[in-house]
Amino acid sequence: MGRMVSEANDIPLADDDNVPSSLDQSVRKAKPAQPLPREESEDQEEKARLIASVLELQNTLNDLSERVDNVKEESLKLRSENQVLGQYIHNLMGSSSIFQPAQARSGGNNILFHLPAFLL
Repeated sequence: MGRMVSEANDIPLADDDNVPSSLDQSVRKAKPAQPLPREESEDQEEKARLIASVLELQNTLNDLSERVDNVKEESLKLRSENQVLGQYIHNLMGSSSIFQPAQARSGGNNILFHLPAFLL
């Protein structure tokens, strides 16, 4: 029984300074940094590929947008030139005796010339 009492006295108490606590031991045993698992590494590579693809698509979209703007500008310019030419042709036809209505020349025919809408 004396041995049991001595064993009971050997149990460390929480407030004993000479006995390190389990918390102190776990703090001292910090784990070294581990490399990323293979799956996370592959995810990073896939993410990098997707980012590169998105950037390439953005550049393509910007180029196409710029091209559309240039085509719109050229279209407006051509429409304006077409209107000027149409008005010029209309004025020439109006001032030329060749294109005058037949009734004005002969007095009896009711033949009229119709200009296409884009020339008016």
